[in-house]
Amino acid sequence: MMDFVPLIDSVGEPATAAIIGLGLGAVFGIALERSGFCTRSAAIELFRNTKGRALPVWLIGFAVCVAAVQAMLWFGVINVGESRFFATPQTVSGAVLGGALFGIGMALARGCVSRLVVLGASGNLRAVFSVAVIAVTAWATFQGPLVPLRDALGGLMSSAALGGNDLAAVSGIGQFFGPLFAFVLVVAALAVALRRGLSPAYALGGAVAGGTVALGWYATYQFSGQVFDPVQPESLSYMRPLANTLNFIGSGGATDALSTDVGIIAGTVIGALVSAVVFGQFRIRTFGEAGVPSIWRYGAGSILMGFGGITAVGCTIGAGFTGGAVLAVTALIGLVAMMVFAGLTDFVLRRLEDRPLVGNSTSDLQPAE
Repeated sequence: MMDFVPLIDSVGEPATAAIIGLGLGAVFGIALERSGFCTRSAAIELFRNTKGRALPVWLIGFAVCVAAVQAMLWFGVINVGESRFFATPQTVSGAVLGGALFGIGMALARGCVSRLVVLGASGNLRAVFSVAVIAVTAWATFQGPLVPLRDALGGLMSSAALGGNDLAAVSGIGQFFGPLFAFVLVVAALAVALRRGLSPAYALGGAVAGGTVALGWYATYQFSGQVFDPVQPESLSYMRPLANTLNFIGSGGATDALSTDVGIIAGTVIGALVSAVVFGQFRIRTFGEAGVPSIWRYGAGSILMGFGGITAVGCTIGAGFTGGAVLAVTALIGLVAMMVFAGLTDFVLRRLEDRPLVGNSTSDLQPAE
């Protein structure tokens, strides 16, 4: 058991939450920087049927995350019934439409939100620009002028129409569905990794990324039972945290504006920055480099991600991994929509650029773009 009481007594609940997020974000940032973990690259690799390392790294991360969380649920280590995924009905329409917009956006901006944060910390100024646009759009969608549009799309269909948001319950299999789902994922991930000859170092990076999300569920669940005012357990995300980080900055750094969200963003930046510097990967990249799409394409993609991610109630990590690990129906629908539309958008872009869709080179799939 994690005992946060001494830390809570020392610095208070908001600061303790931020410290938890800081630790999780730092480990996650290092894992992503070292492994090249990127959902967009994995989706494109899948749709192009090319044999790179992005898909196996992603699959290992997802499999480890789901398996670890399902094991904790099976043995009663955590309880996610009061999390945002199950405490109230979730939006199916938001998952589909928001996920689609997010997928288009991450193809245009050449990276999902978490990957762009890591790239920005590694010196990629294009990613810094994209993250700034995503953050402002996410804030506007989360609690600003775009809220009515978000609510209109999200209100078209809720998980109540499906009989709930728990895939295990909806499937009719019950408590055995989670372990079975996790087992199939692990076998599939190992098969793909072995078939593509993924190195142990990259496999470890993916496993650490997925394991960190699982650890986030455990840490926040423990924290939720040790605070005076109950908080919902969950794990890593990057859409709402970006919006809340803007709120923290706008407050002038007020202690009561601290949260796990703020810690996650700060931790990811610090972890990725340290890793990039230590391993010699820090390099300034700009829009002026040859072959780089225009700033307008990055901007459009970032706006779509900012709006789509909040509408889908999470990004590829917040919905896909955090929600997918607990088998939340809307989270899995959102993840599928993001990956499918990223792949379709890449197909369209390559047709417009008149490039071959399938080839032996995978250099343009590398996340560091």
